[in-house]
Amino acid sequence: MEHANPLALFWEGFEVSSYNVVGPQCLLIRLRPDSFRLPRCRVCGQDCRGVHDTTVRRVRERDLLDQRVWLEIPVRRVRCQSCGLRQEAISWLAGRQRLTLRMVCWVESLVRLLPVQHVAQLLALHWHTVKTIDHRRLQREVRAPERSRLRRLIMDEFALFKGHRYATVVIDADSRQVLWVGEGRSREAVRPFFDWLGPEACARIEAVAMDMNTALDKETRKHCPKARIVYDLFHVVAKFGREVIDRVRVDQANQLRHDKPARQVIKRSRWLLLRNRANLKHDQALKLEELLAANQPLMTVYLLKDQLKELWYAPSPAEARRRWKSWYKLAMESGIKPLQNFANRLKPYLAGIIASARYRLNTSVLEGINNKIKVIKRMAYGYRDTDYFFLKIKAAFPAKTR
Repeated sequence: MEHANPLALFWEGFEVSSYNVVGPQCLLIRLRPDSFRLPRCRVCGQDCRGVHDTTVRRVRERDLLDQRVWLEIPVRRVRCQSCGLRQEAISWLAGRQRLTLRMVCWVESLVRLLPVQHVAQLLALHWHTVKTIDHRRLQREVRAPERSRLRRLIMDEFALFKGHRYATVVIDADSRQVLWVGEGRSREAVRPFFDWLGPEACARIEAVAMDMNTALDKETRKHCPKARIVYDLFHVVAKFGREVIDRVRVDQANQLRHDKPARQVIKRSRWLLLRNRANLKHDQALKLEELLAANQPLMTVYLLKDQLKELWYAPSPAEARRRWKSWYKLAMESGIKPLQNFANRLKPYLAGIIASARYRLNTSVLEGINNKIKVIKRMAYGYRDTDYFFLKIKAAFPAKTR
């Protein structure tokens, strides 16, 4: 049978009764049940002849050109011989939401690319409606990791909110999949990850890369007794920059109070000293060379920073230990107090540094992930629902093919 109105092809089981413009760029389409089809039970799907009652629902359909489209639908409760009184099945409605499935799919496609707030404004929907749709999509699409294949992990933390509130993220070093995200960075905060991992999977973990966070270290050793802890190069060098280079820079500037131009040069050189030499432009590299040539303590700590990095690139644990002894001796003989203090604080973590010669793990991967996490937060202007935020992170980093 041919439909009298081609619009009826969009709504199975119904036909168009009338339509009219009810406001600026707003089209209302009224539907009525198809007289040639019996309603079906929503539970068992069988046809039902008895109709108990009918209620009219107004739902949002996908926009048509520049028109917001609303549908008025008579929804019937039927007398099903198997299930009793049940609502009829309407295949193109999204459950109890006041949206059609086409509208939900459109929202899902847009929110993959745009912030929730922008999608809500674009479609004239409430922020919470868009967020709920995206949350359900993520719950449906984000797959649980395969724990039996996990061997090497990377753990790191990132700022969750302002005010020193942090979250911990764990990634599979081989597949680059985000395995778990949890609020906090204490032993208690990270313990649910190991509970989720289970004793068998914990026993198979060979190595875990992390920064020098004592809480993560202790909890990992407790649950994964066979795992070697590998301390990350990025965090150690960043710590060296804050505690040594920055401290020496400030001390040297304070000693030049009588020479204001020279003092200003050193005071303004913070980022020049902390940035990797390979990332400097030609004029910046020249300024750095001039600065280091004019200041012996800064020259010393800058060169020892580069030498410190070589520990992580040693071809064997024996060579890593030899490099450490050489570096530690130079640090002690430098006479620079912040450098000596840093070397002594680093000494208890030596085993985790030397382990990097055997397990080539580092959290530079997670630094890239942290940058993307910042973008996700910025796009949403922050998240009020951490479960939703953590799902967004997991969805952004699925497992790569090994």
